[in-house]
Amino acid sequence: MTDDVIPKTRRPGDPPPQLEDYALARERFSWTAARASLEGFPDGTINIAHEAVDRHALGPRANHLALRWLGRDGTVRDFTYRELSEASNRFANVLDELGVPPGDTVFVLAGRIPELYIAVLGALKRGCVVSPLFSAFGPEPIRTRMTIGAGRVLVTTTSLYRKKIAPIRQDLPALKHVLIVHDEPDNELPLHTMELRTLMGWSPTTFDVRHTRPEEPALLHFTSGTTGRPKGAVHVHGAVVAHAITGRLALDLHEDDVFWCTADPGWVTGTSYGIVSPLVNGATMIVDEADFDAARWYDILRDQNVSVWYTAPTAVRMMMKGGAAAAAQHSYPKLRFIASVGEPLNPQAVRWGIEAFGLPIHDNWWQTETGGIMIANFAALPIRPGSMGLPLPGIEAAIVRRLDDGSVAAVDTPDQEGELALKRGWPSMFRGYLGEDERYRKCFSGDWYLTGDLARCDADGYFWFVGRADDVIKSSGHLIGPFEVESAFMDHPAVAEAGVIGKPDPVAGEIVKAFVALKPGFDATPALERELLAFVRRKLGPAVAPKEIAFAPSLPKTRSGKIMRRLLKARELGLPEGDTSTMEGDAPAANGVAHAAASPHVGSAPTDPESAAR
Repeated sequence: MTDDVIPKTRRPGDPPPQLEDYALARERFSWTAARASLEGFPDGTINIAHEAVDRHALGPRANHLALRWLGRDGTVRDFTYRELSEASNRFANVLDELGVPPGDTVFVLAGRIPELYIAVLGALKRGCVVSPLFSAFGPEPIRTRMTIGAGRVLVTTTSLYRKKIAPIRQDLPALKHVLIVHDEPDNELPLHTMELRTLMGWSPTTFDVRHTRPEEPALLHFTSGTTGRPKGAVHVHGAVVAHAITGRLALDLHEDDVFWCTADPGWVTGTSYGIVSPLVNGATMIVDEADFDAARWYDILRDQNVSVWYTAPTAVRMMMKGGAAAAAQHSYPKLRFIASVGEPLNPQAVRWGIEAFGLPIHDNWWQTETGGIMIANFAALPIRPGSMGLPLPGIEAAIVRRLDDGSVAAVDTPDQEGELALKRGWPSMFRGYLGEDERYRKCFSGDWYLTGDLARCDADGYFWFVGRADDVIKSSGHLIGPFEVESAFMDHPAVAEAGVIGKPDPVAGEIVKAFVALKPGFDATPALERELLAFVRRKLGPAVAPKEIAFAPSLPKTRSGKIMRRLLKARELGLPEGDTSTMEGDAPAANGVAHAAASPHVGSAPTDPESAAR
């Protein structure tokens, strides 16, 4: 047990915490009882959108504020639960009129505008599978994801369509319907698109929500891997049980809370906790359209009377750069709970919350694949700064090591590192990688889901994150697959090969750095450096593109030709190179080559964290 503990924080007027006695809650918890706290349908079916919106709209909370949207230009739009229900019913009817059947995938590519949230809920009512896409993606990541998901419907804006969809539309044969939200001055629609607001204006405000089975697919979230294409993690309607209970227990949500999750729905956090969980729990949800701005965020926390705030470590670090005094210029009388996810929260940031807001920041851990929070620092318990916290009731976590026969053995010694594993059975566990059954099976050993994260567990049961077992890059809350970035480089005529790593950064956690070998006839000039950075940025978008390039005559590879990113990173950071017996030959050290840095990284990630995936 560490002596570095922050006592639990509860101020006069705070409601009783949703979880007061951790041991008792774990002893008494059952997922069956958690399911009984929701409404469902008499035939045993359950629909996420019904639980999130309609059951409130049809009851005493019909006129309670469900969503307050803050436009970047100062516009404010409010939706009560009844109004949100009617708007999402209109969208569901649009899909019905277009002949879009249940089970089809609806992609949503938009900034944080009301239509995004309405479309997600309406598509779920129709029984479609919804896949929100991060609006800062470039055309290539969008094409890859829409191809995997075979989406028939896309909801987007005029500007995003022209920049990112029109260039690749011919590569999306499954795409039949593009529903456009106008965000440009002219009223001209792009060819082969339809104007969403007009369609919704003609649609009825009532809709018979589809009675979806608990195991019926509902959400498709993409997570990048270290090799190969992104993985489409499938989640089901029954996951709403976990969205509801984890919002209450891990984020201490009460129905009278004003809740602000800063994550973009293009990442799993922005869907699970930026849409579903607060609505299921009957809270008021704040949505800010604008990009990160510390002064604006302080104003929102104060002016909107935010009581529970869920954000990302990158945002916290960027606010820390302005000093606690900037936050302390305001008072936040309603703010009572702050949580963070996306990457490990350093102890200094946990304590900074006390300086800035009078409250510590509660770290928690989960992944795209888990669908919801698995380990957390709870409101009623002390915080161990730097720790992920304790497993939620209903979640069994362990540290294991993999054996040669594919089984796992528990690591019983406190503080010994191993792989974090979770026992099957929670409702929001992903049900597959779309079209990749074997890849999915490899995530499990018997009853245990193997997270790929290295961790340790102390003598008191607190879990501590150590690092990824693979080399996925975590930049400003985004999970970035090196293969996707490397593939973008390979499309440039000057590039022979490329290797990508995450380089530590004090604000973003990591930035993407690329090592590039050129084809004969091309010289490593500053002009080419700038051209390559711009080329990949156009293809991938600023959130995914590298910030630095280093040229090398060749890259270290295994004898089978796989680039050894581990070795690139070791050489870049001056770390031990480890076993190099599988190398095809000795490659020049990355430290000894020319470097080209992009403009300083300011990042959009604080509002767009892949917050749930660590």
